[in-house]
Amino acid sequence: MADTTLSFQAARQFLLEHRSDYRAAVAGFRWPELNTFNWALDHFDALASDQPALWIVRDGGGEEKHSFREMSERSNRVANWLRAQGVRRGDRVLLMLGNELALWESMLALMKLGAVMIPATTLLARDDIQDRLDRGHVRHVICGAANVGKFDGVAGSFTRIAVGQAPGWLDFGDSRSASPRYVPEAPTPAGDPMLLYFTSGTTSKPKLVLHSHQSYPVGHLSTMYWIGVQPGDVHLNISSPGWGKHAWSSFFAPWNAGACIFVYQYERFDAPTLLDVLVRHGISSFCAPPTVWRMLIQQDLGAWKVRVREALSAGEPLNPEVIERVREAWGVTIRDGFGQTETTCVVGNSPRQPLKMGSMGRPMPGYPVVLLDEDGNPSDQGELCLALAQRPLGLMLGYADDPAKTADVQRDGHYHTGDVASRDGEGYITYVGRADDVFKSSDYRLSPFELESVLLEHPAVAEAAVIPSPDPLRLAVPKAVIVLAAGTGADRATALSILAFCRERLAPYKRIRRIEFAELPKTISGKIQRGKLRRAEEERRAGGGRGAAEYWDEDFAELKGR
Repeated sequence: MADTTLSFQAARQFLLEHRSDYRAAVAGFRWPELNTFNWALDHFDALASDQPALWIVRDGGGEEKHSFREMSERSNRVANWLRAQGVRRGDRVLLMLGNELALWESMLALMKLGAVMIPATTLLARDDIQDRLDRGHVRHVICGAANVGKFDGVAGSFTRIAVGQAPGWLDFGDSRSASPRYVPEAPTPAGDPMLLYFTSGTTSKPKLVLHSHQSYPVGHLSTMYWIGVQPGDVHLNISSPGWGKHAWSSFFAPWNAGACIFVYQYERFDAPTLLDVLVRHGISSFCAPPTVWRMLIQQDLGAWKVRVREALSAGEPLNPEVIERVREAWGVTIRDGFGQTETTCVVGNSPRQPLKMGSMGRPMPGYPVVLLDEDGNPSDQGELCLALAQRPLGLMLGYADDPAKTADVQRDGHYHTGDVASRDGEGYITYVGRADDVFKSSDYRLSPFELESVLLEHPAVAEAAVIPSPDPLRLAVPKAVIVLAAGTGADRATALSILAFCRERLAPYKRIRRIEFAELPKTISGKIQRGKLRRAEEERRAGGGRGAAEYWDEDFAELKGR
């Protein structure tokens, strides 16, 4: 075993042994020093045993379970087959797959090849796909057969690979006949690019977050520590592929620990059925976004005798009432965690540690967290930053093709998260809010800029500002405050036209759900004051009222089924 692999294994073992001793873990943990490292070859293949690695259960019945040995061999076959199709080190490959076996096979195989994977949600619309192909410099696409139609009319030259049969696409199933023995062409430099994520911004198109063969696989040792997952655990994470949280909790963290990743495939979410799954399959660690937790507590949780040891949530602060309801029913406490697409888990409530209601915990081992005020000085409240003098291994390489943006977020010796937080005397950190205008709807991170760009294409829209409108189930839904073009009536017909227009051009998770015709508050320099709009909307929702010219999509029977 190479020295760098031994260094990784030592760091991993240290965190596993100190999972219940936060102070010792923080004091003694050191990121491994790596030269060449390929996580799929050097770590995952070394786990090759008959222990279960991936367990997929389908809502309609049926399941499949694959051991570490099987997944190692399967990914070898896929890597050999992809190499035969022309996939090479450094090539960028768009992955547009659901929670299915081929996704995990492909991710392992692409790592072994040294290709750069670009995970994408199956919810993407055609314009989103075109943007990823163009700016991601994509050379190959692996897509589920059910979604290949979304590529009709998309420009570009790329290898088309379908999971399932699709006319004009190569059949991923042919990889089954490839050799089960994979030999890499050369060692993998640890700093080589491995993964590229598109993430939302407020004043531009999605940024391209670039991670290396060490920043994400090795960086997720911090996520493994936060989750508290152990070898042999059965870990279920509710997340869709294409989002960073899926790689966090449905790939790297559990397999760093040697645990089994449990996947529950369902067409429509149903809380009682999910609770049945937790019981029937003996889930030991469970992570879900706050939206799911809020749905679960609508049930009589005590009626389900779960064996969950670790309960987790991430995405936005969880309501204390939810935490208390779960604790009363199951005797476990939901633990928060915080990170970004640009990082692994930065802050979290780690296992067996005292929790403070409302706090997202303390810095994870290996993460030098500093709160900086507006003048750039350390403070008890300010922007959550990372000291680059002790650069954490889990921090991204940078934003692809955007050195100016990379330099901006890594200015003055710190990586700037753009998130504001406060810290108490015991080191517990509480989230305050975003420094920019990106917001969460359900578990999806939305960019006002993207949605406003679509709205402005409608001939009736002169100006628009998208803000989060508080919602009891989704946390928030996108609301557009619109200034209409001259001669356009602020009436029901116009509202319907705009909502229908957006539905045709936006993926379902991005849809504008509410609109209001009103003037936009602006600064003296002409910038829209979204802060004022947000505060006014929060007050209005708290009071249960609507604006004089406000319309919600649920008001329109005509939109149903579109």
